Amino acid sequence: MSRSLLTDPFLQNPTPSSVQVVWFTEFEGKAHRINWGQPGQSPRLEILSNPVPAVTTQLSRTREDARSHLKHPDFPEPQGTVPRPIWRHEATVTGLIPGQRVPYRVVSQSEDGAVIESRIFTLAAAPPPGQALKILLTSDHQNMPMTAANLQKVQETVGRVDAVFLAGDLVNVPDRASEWFDDSRGNGFFPCLQGRADYALERHGHTTHYQGGEIIQHAPLFPALGNHEVMGRFSHTAPLNEQFNTPIPRATAEQWYESHTDLFNPRGKQSLRHRWVMDNSFNTQTYEEIFSLPISTVPNPEQSEATSRYYAVSLGDIRLVTLYVTQIWRSPHLAPTVRGRYQEREADLNTPQNWGYGQHIFEPIERGSPQYQWLMQELASDAFQNARYKVVMLHHPPHTLGDNIVPPFTTPVPVYDRNPDGSLTAVRYEYPLEADYIAHDLVPLLEQAGVHLVFFGHSHLWNRFVSPAGTHYLETSNVGNSYGAFWKESSRPVPPAQGTDTLGGFHPSHYIPQGDPNGLEPIVPTVAPPLVDAAGRPLPYLASNDITAFSILDTGSGTVSSYYFDTRQPESAGVKFDEFQLR
Repeated sequence: MSRSLLTDPFLQNPTPSSVQVVWFTEFEGKAHRINWGQPGQSPRLEILSNPVPAVTTQLSRTREDARSHLKHPDFPEPQGTVPRPIWRHEATVTGLIPGQRVPYRVVSQSEDGAVIESRIFTLAAAPPPGQALKILLTSDHQNMPMTAANLQKVQETVGRVDAVFLAGDLVNVPDRASEWFDDSRGNGFFPCLQGRADYALERHGHTTHYQGGEIIQHAPLFPALGNHEVMGRFSHTAPLNEQFNTPIPRATAEQWYESHTDLFNPRGKQSLRHRWVMDNSFNTQTYEEIFSLPISTVPNPEQSEATSRYYAVSLGDIRLVTLYVTQIWRSPHLAPTVRGRYQEREADLNTPQNWGYGQHIFEPIERGSPQYQWLMQELASDAFQNARYKVVMLHHPPHTLGDNIVPPFTTPVPVYDRNPDGSLTAVRYEYPLEADYIAHDLVPLLEQAGVHLVFFGHSHLWNRFVSPAGTHYLETSNVGNSYGAFWKESSRPVPPAQGTDTLGGFHPSHYIPQGDPNGLEPIVPTVAPPLVDAAGRPLPYLASNDITAFSILDTGSGTVSSYYFDTRQPESAGVKFDEFQLR
């Protein structure tokens, strides 16, 4: 059988003297290694010295099912949900000198002795302070129609970037391997970021093929966890979309465990308890197994916990703080058949094991939570305080014109409507605006610390804001599945104001139909003539399934520039349409 690498190598977790190189294969193989050269060595040189062996691990939860887009001899038409073995190889290159770029290639050997080599790329250690950088700011790729076009235009417009900050929602269903590696539509996550995609985008009866950009072979990738990196309750047989859509709060799973240990029978074994609770609530295991990210030590009353779900890193003049701030997405609709953000399905009222528990939060960020305590320590650190540019990345928007900022980011408050005999007639969820953890706990902390830029995604559009404190807020996640912006006359789908408190129905003041619920006015683009609405008014956003946008943070000039590309005009160039200066 012909063997090949499943991905090109990509760069992770650079330090001042090292960087990690990661790649994937569909065979376990042996003698996986990286060969790297010297600064200034020709990238065409066929023989590179300095071999470094790789550590090989197997991804534990990658699978395929009937909804996979896959052309594969071993998975012609998956029947049910089936495991797909994927091996990850990681080699750490050490002894690097900051500011110097060197050539490298990776080599894998299959069990039958065949040697497979990548092309030659370049790597570098973490850039030192003072080195001018261009950082790609992007989000919500999710195998969307314009992702390959977007990333191809990044490379054509700005050339090689020095790092990628990706604010979550990398794929749709994180345990579906093909979405990461070889989606047959041609827009898998890694192919798009490595210039190996082949997505046929049709516009006006004409089809243009886009390859994405050769980006992360040369530039380290720093992702944040979005809601699409989180799998729900685990099953060996259920369809992957069903598993993805059935998370429940961790505390609920723990209650189930404690009340049913006679059935589950791992009593007394803490590791088995932890695994059972994770499998029956939600997990980020595939995401955490794919990426090598900086490790944070989290304050804990009982013991310290090491995690990469949130982390901080220094790159040149930037201190990047990446947070895990997201929640399950549920439908806003109120039909009795909908398990949504505001209610349970009517048919599930007497079966709590089928409840969705509203739009519950995956990782706490409220004041006093472990992540909040870690963030306070980070914001007080010398690395953060001394950084020229202080950047915070998270998935959920603090400010946006999009739909996903409603309801408020807080723990759902259940309301049980009952008949006189006590039987349930409805289970509803309220989200008090005054309890929004992002608006009332996180944002004041960030602005007090002097954060320059807060970068996020989730609503599939481009818009930006600036606070009275001078903190800039930017969402640039428009790659082909926009649900629109809600500005002026356009209204979000919010529950009707049935009363003035939770006893009479949904509280009318909690759910803001237009504009930014947290009170900032959007900024109209400052460079190219902005798009306009039907009334000729300049639009302070880009929400299009034809026009895609990306942004570049340039530390040499201290600017953030945003570009759009109209896919209806495939020969056109990327257009800079907005720019602002970080203070």
